[in-house]
Amino acid sequence: MKKVVLSLVSVLFLVGILAGCVSGESSSDKKDSKESGSDDGISIAVVPKLVGIPYFNASETGAINAGEELGVDVEYTGPTQGDAAAQVKVIEDLISKNVDVLAVAPNDPASVEPVLKKAKDQGIHIMDWDTPANNVDVSVKQVDDEEFGRHLAKKLVEAMGTEEGEIAILTGGLSAANLNAWIDAATAELEENYPGIKIVTEKVPTDEKQQVAYQKTLDLIKSYPNLKGILAVSTPAPLGAAQAVQEEGLQDEISVVGSALPTDSAPFLEDGSLDTAVLWDPGKLGHLTVAIGKMLAEGEFPEDGQEIEGVGPITVLEDGKTVIMGPPQDFTAENAGDFDF
Repeated sequence: MKKVVLSLVSVLFLVGILAGCVSGESSSDKKDSKESGSDDGISIAVVPKLVGIPYFNASETGAINAGEELGVDVEYTGPTQGDAAAQVKVIEDLISKNVDVLAVAPNDPASVEPVLKKAKDQGIHIMDWDTPANNVDVSVKQVDDEEFGRHLAKKLVEAMGTEEGEIAILTGGLSAANLNAWIDAATAELEENYPGIKIVTEKVPTDEKQQVAYQKTLDLIKSYPNLKGILAVSTPAPLGAAQAVQEEGLQDEISVVGSALPTDSAPFLEDGSLDTAVLWDPGKLGHLTVAIGKMLAEGEFPEDGQEIEGVGPITVLEDGKTVIMGPPQDFTAENAGDFDF
């Protein structure tokens, strides 16, 4: 009887050792496979600033379609409002799923930095897209920030028909790095080349909401009766500004230029309450993000001039990790109907 018991104990002890070895090996192999890109079934998580607005809806379509075409699993998820804390929670949930690649458009780069470090320490490849974050493997930018901001400023002055007058600047959120970069470039363009243009107040946040932009524009019109122009960045902001100008019947007195989708802009472009919408194809941006994510997971990096199917040739800066999709595009009353995003 004692021999039987001892034999049983020995068998259980041996099984435990083997189980421990298998468990330890699979955990190590998981991280190694992420780093080598050899893991079967690549998973890419794409996190926008928020879900539910047309711009990020179009990006989602591009990302999901790219996943299907490239044979990778794409999860597109984010907070329902442009809230940094809510975005961090979304990222935490994705880390727990142990995705291969995490691509984030941060509402506040400082807020997501600790959680992105946690993801990187776990062996997850980190990207930013649409808006820059810190300490990423690759940064996917829709346009060159300096070029885009200066272009917006020039288009506003052109729409105003004068190089003198008062303007205001609307933004989505004060912490959004890409919006701040565009505004800084636009301001520099005005200061250097259009000294007669006066910005009447600090940039006005609109919480990425058209209704807020509409109300803030009405307030600006009331406070600054000589206002001649509004520069609005973040896709809901130009629409809200144009809505206010349209309601007040000031199309011939106040020019509005901003970053908006052509389909959303069309009604305002038609009656002149929005002079020009400047942007890019957000669907292509979502597609490019997933394509670059797949490269990272496979241990590759994009190259300058590389042709990305469904996107076109890309620019890669000298740092080797900043990818620029292409130049900005103007949408007007004449061409807005030619686009489906």
